[in-house]
Amino acid sequence: MARLRDPNTGCEWDRAQTWATIAPYTIEEAYEVADAIARSDVVDLKDELGDLLLQIVFHSRIAEESGAFALDDVVTAIADKMERRHPHIFGGAPTTRDWEAIKAEERSTKAQVGALAGVAAGLPALLRAEKLQKRAARVGFDWPDPSGPRAKIDEECVEVENAEGEAVAEEIGDLLFAVVNWSRHLGVNAEAALRAANIKFERRFAAMEEIGGKSFPAMDLAAKEALWQAVKNRGG
Repeated sequence: MARLRDPNTGCEWDRAQTWATIAPYTIEEAYEVADAIARSDVVDLKDELGDLLLQIVFHSRIAEESGAFALDDVVTAIADKMERRHPHIFGGAPTTRDWEAIKAEERSTKAQVGALAGVAAGLPALLRAEKLQKRAARVGFDWPDPSGPRAKIDEECVEVENAEGEAVAEEIGDLLFAVVNWSRHLGVNAEAALRAANIKFERRFAAMEEIGGKSFPAMDLAAKEALWQAVKNRGG
């Protein structure tokens, strides 16, 4: 990466990059790692982990050029963090300490005030909603059982139906937030559940297209729905 970023002999594209410009690629590579895992493709997982590691090297090299930190500092920092969060393993503590309590102490040293502080804004929306809800729950702001968020979904549906103009988007957001809350209470990871639903839809739609052949695009909705049900019933 140092050679790629060399101001005289390096790659023009690599030299032009900044933390901000390569951040989207970093996120994309993380998703591709997750996709390889979901497909149980070990060969792809090896390659995708390499691509993700390259992103870490890239960010670190940019930092090193400005004198902020280097790759060794990144590795040292995460090693120190793992030791700090596992004092019963590395520090001789007699019992396991609460992971979240240790993380809260770390946040306090970074001047991150409040129970919701430090939940990254760049996370996928469903995942961030779940993390925010979990943080709020730790300080007692939560439904006691799944019936609360389930009822909230019905309430939000009515508000969506009654909303007009720009308010519709806001109410849809509230509805999605409520669905994530219900999922959390049921022990379901909303982000993973939606990812699985996307994959299932892709698989079924591809099967519909295969059955319909060249005439598929011209079929009316009723015919396409019949194909959908046929694929669904055969376990597609």
